[in-house]
Amino acid sequence: QGQLVDAGGGLVQAGGSLRLSCAASGLSFHTYAMAWFRQAPGKEREFVAAASWSGGETKYADSVRGRFTITGDNAKNTRYLQMNSLKPEDTAVYYCAAGRAYPVVITSGYNYWGQGTQVTVSS
Repeated sequence: QGQLVDAGGGLVQAGGSLRLSCAASGLSFHTYAMAWFRQAPGKEREFVAAASWSGGETKYADSVRGRFTITGDNAKNTRYLQMNSLKPEDTAVYYCAAGRAYPVVITSGYNYWGQGTQVTVSS
């Protein structure tokens, strides 16, 4: 049974940076695409970014393109979300997810989910 563990959230000032990690066990990012979603209080979970199998292709939401980057370490079976130039509106719980199809921007396209990590950006 696959499992994802996401981590790396925290409190940062506007303009700062954070790097989230998503470590997989029981499944391989060589055969699963992955994505990051986020959910702010009172809002629906929204797509942030996705990477294809082995990370060869990436897709970003318009709101984060140019500021966020997915990278990966295939040897560690881990994907990262580097977040730069953070804004208060980026505040949310961030979730990593894994699924068979790419690119998928809706939550129903993913079979496995991390537990979420809180990112708070202060103004």
